[in-house]
Amino acid sequence: MIKETKWSIDQSHSDITFKVRHLMISNVSGSFKQFDASIYTSGNDFTTAEIEVFIDAASISTGDEKRDEHLRSAEFFNVEHHKQISFLTNTIGPADANGHHELWGDLTMMGITKKIMLTVEFGGIVKDPWGNEKAGFTIQGKINRSDWGLVWNATIETGGFMVSESITILCEVELLKLGDKGLTMELESENVATA
Repeated sequence: MIKETKWSIDQSHSDITFKVRHLMISNVSGSFKQFDASIYTSGNDFTTAEIEVFIDAASISTGDEKRDEHLRSAEFFNVEHHKQISFLTNTIGPADANGHHELWGDLTMMGITKKIMLTVEFGGIVKDPWGNEKAGFTIQGKINRSDWGLVWNATIETGGFMVSESITILCEVELLKLGDKGLTMELESENVATA
């Protein structure tokens, strides 16, 4: 009988990042520096995963402190009243021809919850030099920020807007296995690392 297996995010080897069009001519990138997750699977089968991700909204960083202060303000994330961003899911679809999986879940920001779909690419499971079992994933997708009340904008001389509505999400995630050992991975992968 396969027991429930617990995983945690290795925060030193994981990133939650985003990018948005600025002035309609280039992209500005940012990330959240503080996050955690509760993840359980049946053995090493990530298609059975139950995932809860928690992000500290105030930890947003774009490399410009003045801009970051604006993003934390009531015009954007309003972190004084909405401290946490969360993502909950237990729905991961089978791999397509390219080895990508659909990940459906509920994203909550600004007190608003919407269902979104992200694409997951499984990188494999390996043991690190200290005997810890690690799993790697690349996760990406797009959302419309106005769906969560993030509607601030300004017009520019050419008639467009300063910031686009569409936000691209890109996460590189490395998980540390805390539970059972020696179970077989069932999630498909094109490129499973062996060392």
